[in-house]
Amino acid sequence: MTTRETTAFLPLDDIDLTLSLSDRVMVMAYGAIQWPWLLRSLDGGRKKDKAKLLAYLDLPQDALPNLGSWKADTHFLWHIVSAIEEMRPQQVVELGCGASTFVAARALQLFGGGKIVSFDQHGEFASTTQAWIRDNNMDVDIRHAPLGPPPAGWPGHWYQLSEVPAEIDLLIVDGPPWAIHPHVRGAAASLFPHLRPGGRVLLDDAARPGERVVARRWRKEHHNMDFTLDSKGAKGTLLGHKHPA
Repeated sequence: MTTRETTAFLPLDDIDLTLSLSDRVMVMAYGAIQWPWLLRSLDGGRKKDKAKLLAYLDLPQDALPNLGSWKADTHFLWHIVSAIEEMRPQQVVELGCGASTFVAARALQLFGGGKIVSFDQHGEFASTTQAWIRDNNMDVDIRHAPLGPPPAGWPGHWYQLSEVPAEIDLLIVDGPPWAIHPHVRGAAASLFPHLRPGGRVLLDDAARPGERVVARRWRKEHHNMDFTLDSKGAKGTLLGHKHPA
């Protein structure tokens, strides 16, 4: 649940999913090699960085939950704010709601007034997060998107999306969790055709081995986009830019 309480160690369970044998093997194999990145992810960033972010957004110091573990760290949140302030996007789409949704909604409120649609596989969590953000006088559209068959060519399970905006300026990828499959977030590429020329992608947890494999494939298959890894912060961020028309 998105609250101001201490962050739980593990993400919410995807209790309705049955992983295939091959997916379970991949999860165990990657878990054995990426434990240093998982330990780093427990750190949500320095308290002074979080305080600076909240001050920049003109929010009270207790506006955000404690970060770390499966929640976005302050470095990734700064990337969201910076992209919105620079781009003034009209349409943001997010995969995986939470603290990042709160920050994106506030940044849009301050810089340009665009819209955000966020998809999450946990219906109750999506409703709670939407109520939390609206209680803070911000507008957000969070939709329940259960996990199901992935797009062709990608492993694991993927959001069953509906009414995706035809044109996207900024795509924020913060889910699903790697425990479904280490390469699961690669299926976000199915939304790249919706990106407007000059649009951007932000992929969280990009320093992990699984996301590095995803980044290599994205670079190979999407020649109309450039991708750069920012390895700073606890988890790393992959920055994608679609070429102008």
